[in-house]
Amino acid sequence: MPCWPLLASALSAFLAALGLLHLRWNSRRPIRYGKHEEDQGEGEGEREGREPSEEEEEKGKARRGASGEGGAHLPARCAWFLQELPAFLVPSLLLASREPPRLAPLGCRMLLGMFCGHYFYRTFIYSFLTRGRPFPLKTLYFGMLFCTYNGFLQGYYMIYCAEYPDDWCNSLRFTSGFLLFLFGIGINIHSDHILRQLRKPGELTYKIPQGGLFAYISGANFFGEILEWFGYAVATWSLPAFAFALFTLCCIGPRAYHHHRYYVRTFSSYPRSRKALIPFIF
Repeated sequence: MPCWPLLASALSAFLAALGLLHLRWNSRRPIRYGKHEEDQGEGEGEREGREPSEEEEEKGKARRGASGEGGAHLPARCAWFLQELPAFLVPSLLLASREPPRLAPLGCRMLLGMFCGHYFYRTFIYSFLTRGRPFPLKTLYFGMLFCTYNGFLQGYYMIYCAEYPDDWCNSLRFTSGFLLFLFGIGINIHSDHILRQLRKPGELTYKIPQGGLFAYISGANFFGEILEWFGYAVATWSLPAFAFALFTLCCIGPRAYHHHRYYVRTFSSYPRSRKALIPFIF
């Protein structure tokens, strides 16, 4: 397969634009799954900074029912597996179909070790450990589309377009980016573990997370994943990777903000010193 730089640039620009649109759309209204499916308080009252009336709550329920947000769900483990699988499978298939030597270029090794390594964890480990609530099919569908699109973009560029000098692994860009990636994935995995320990098997109630970076921010798991992909972008120094990092920030950054608001609104004992996403800042 030849490299078409214009194709990679166009797909990257679309991904970045999609992230910015997502940020605009979901900065005030969270995607409705998990704890936010129960969050009936959003609507006119919340946008105005006050508690909604009963009439506004009923209108909100009616809107969600009409838009299908209360539709079919899949068990969390099955849904997470199906959603994350394309991001691992698509670049893996691209690597497997490449003419030998398959892993000789540095770009292929970085793709396999960093990008596919993350999604191997998310697909085959995280999905079977999660204790989350049933997942809306609508959200699952769009998640699978995104993972397929992004898996192809990252795989196509790193396998067929990326070119690195022999000493790239000794450069400041790669070293700092790789260390940031490892730091981020460590935070992400540790935070996932803390969240899982909040629930007993079969339990679906939400509790205040404690420990790790949760002592400083409500979205420690999101913060770790954002660090991961900005580290990957710096290490690879590629337009598709930076577009993906921007999309990640625009997508799960607002979710961390809405999680923080949920915790503050739900738990009167929630630590007021905690920030939403960035320790001591935001």
